[in-house]
Amino acid sequence: MEQVNVSDFKAVCLNVLERVRQTGEPIEILENGEQVAVLYPSVGRTRRAAYGAMKHTLRGPVGDLIAPSGTDEWESLRD
Repeated sequence: MEQVNVSDFKAVCLNVLERVRQTGEPIEILENGEQVAVLYPSVGRTRRAAYGAMKHTLRGPVGDLIAPSGTDEWESLRD
């Protein structure tokens, strides 16, 4: 894993971020020789790709989602 000192990272931050994005390889950020952070590439989806991602995933009988449930199901309404 590539390592970069904090002082160097401040100067070339955007270049380091772009390198991580392009290569997919994480970069370790060090301060006084000790690890401060590890910069990993993003694995999230874009907003456009996430839209509709759960489409057609509901399984099983659903029934009527709009109609109110029957009063026999409400314990507080029973005598």
